[in-house]
Amino acid sequence: MSAKNKRNIILLGHAQSGKTFLSEALLYACKATTRKGAVTDGTTVSDYSPDEIERKSSINSSLLYCDYKENRIQIIDAPGYADFFGEVISGVRAVDGAVVVIDATAGVEVGTERAWQLLEQADLPCSIFINKIDKEGTSVSKIISEIRERLSKKAVCVDSFESGELVEIIAESDDKLLEKYLEGTKLSQEELIKGLKDAVIKRKVFPLLAGSALADKGISELLEVVCRYMPSPLERPVIDAKNPLKPEEAKEVVPQEGGPFKAFVFKTISDPYVGQLTLLRVFAGTLAANTGFYNANKAAKERIGPIYLLQGKEQRAIESAICGDIVAIAKLKEASTSDSLCEEKDQVLFDPIVFPDPVISASVKPKSRHDEDKISGALSKLAAEDPTFKISHDSQTKELIISGLGDLHLAVMVERMKKRFSVEVDLGTPKVSYKETITKSAKVQGKFKRQSGGRGQYGDVWIETAPLGRGKGLEFVDKIFGGAIPRNYIPSVEKGVSQACLEGAVAGYPIEDIRVTLFDGSYHEVDSSDMAFQIAGSMALRKAVLEAGPVLLEPIMDVDITIPEDYLGAISGDVNSRRGRIMGMDIKGKLQVVKAQVPQAEMFTYANDLRSLTGGRGSYSMRFSHYEEVPHKIASAIISKYQESKKQEEQ
Repeated sequence: MSAKNKRNIILLGHAQSGKTFLSEALLYACKATTRKGAVTDGTTVSDYSPDEIERKSSINSSLLYCDYKENRIQIIDAPGYADFFGEVISGVRAVDGAVVVIDATAGVEVGTERAWQLLEQADLPCSIFINKIDKEGTSVSKIISEIRERLSKKAVCVDSFESGELVEIIAESDDKLLEKYLEGTKLSQEELIKGLKDAVIKRKVFPLLAGSALADKGISELLEVVCRYMPSPLERPVIDAKNPLKPEEAKEVVPQEGGPFKAFVFKTISDPYVGQLTLLRVFAGTLAANTGFYNANKAAKERIGPIYLLQGKEQRAIESAICGDIVAIAKLKEASTSDSLCEEKDQVLFDPIVFPDPVISASVKPKSRHDEDKISGALSKLAAEDPTFKISHDSQTKELIISGLGDLHLAVMVERMKKRFSVEVDLGTPKVSYKETITKSAKVQGKFKRQSGGRGQYGDVWIETAPLGRGKGLEFVDKIFGGAIPRNYIPSVEKGVSQACLEGAVAGYPIEDIRVTLFDGSYHEVDSSDMAFQIAGSMALRKAVLEAGPVLLEPIMDVDITIPEDYLGAISGDVNSRRGRIMGMDIKGKLQVVKAQVPQAEMFTYANDLRSLTGGRGSYSMRFSHYEEVPHKIASAIISKYQESKKQEEQ
């Protein structure tokens, strides 16, 4: 089928707005299925994974296709929950248009606004489908007013060209049509159709329809809008890219059926039956089955087997993929999400997908030794499939940390570990990476002397400690002269000091930002040893820290909180309650960005708290900034807890 007869759309909207059931209605209307499945009984084409069937909601974006009046429509059914917004972002990169689905009983919700903002950033044409109008108490006119107020005034009902408002908007989108219209000349049907399509592609008009996926109302009208007014793959703008051989050189990719092959990997699926599936969108040229391509990101050639069209979990092998096709290839060795695929003689690098940073973290402990052996492999496979799911290891706290976009996101990942890989884990709140330091100088002696028959142990050192600036770590200075300590024992003293710094002196946290000067000591010709001087150095360091005004340091995070202006007061108060400081404000479109610095210890529940404070309308990003002294009252509680646990260990 020619690329001009293809349409690629993504269904977006708030959770429970009816996107999945709308996809069922579209497939059924086009005779791609013989019956409509239901989310409630787990029989839909797109929600096929066990966790989606169990939760009765979309978690992954799914690929579907149907044919309508000589047009092939490929559909991505995307999840609506904010925890799975990475699926939405990747799906938008694969399509040429969108249908925003709005629940007529709920109106414009948080997920609707978030999807709309993403489409604005991507400059993607879209139409709007008001769903569930058959429900009691719905008012289509009220919803339309809300859409025009909160999304765009350019949302227009397109069911009839008899509407003066529609004709006027079409005319205003094109100078030539406007001239004719103002002269009083009636615009022809062909001019209006072409004018409306041009306006939709340029995002000057957003076609608005109302119906019910459950009752099959408005489905044929939506199919007509998609095929008549949404762009074909050949009608989308050129795509900005780079030349991997000359990264500073910009390169434009023109969507076309001919020319060298160019495609983009937008998603990776770990299928329990066929292994890894790589999903790609073809922008130019042709890829035949059982051939190969060049991966510009990995600088590697790769052979391929069959190419598949996906209908949910079903795979239909096809001979080749051309411009506009969204297809899957199994068992690729090199390709991963955001990779650019091309021919080696005409290389191209598309911009990578920018996924949101994780907003919530949890520590992970395997439930058994058996699970411990398998946990790394399971987590790595899950992270490869979902770029918003991150794994890290805190070298200080020795904890394995998983991070994601919300509680639900992490819960789903833990369930997948259990069902797919038979790995069970317990989740906990991550420990804070506190540090210890000193506030004044101290001079102390560390003397280790032991005699227990035969050769003894003897090491004697004098050190002076002094505070350093933040982030300076440990500085060891050797000022021994006159042979007070033989040169070969100096490294042993330093090793003992370093080890003691790692273990801490007051609360078991690493000691940093300290200068340790070794200036005197003594030794024994027979009993001195490397070990004795290591122990002496360690003893001296701990003693010095306790005499040098020890304090705890805590990590402070830079936090950017994006909210509607109405919530500024509530957010400012909440930041203050977390011992945070407001550092400034920015404007981002219709939203406010509050820039703050907050202790990490106060941020572990923030994702859920922000959602509650703003009704789900707020979002935030966070990154490490610096270390600051912990307030005395809080530090005392941390130290007391540590001393208590130490006593229990000794008993």
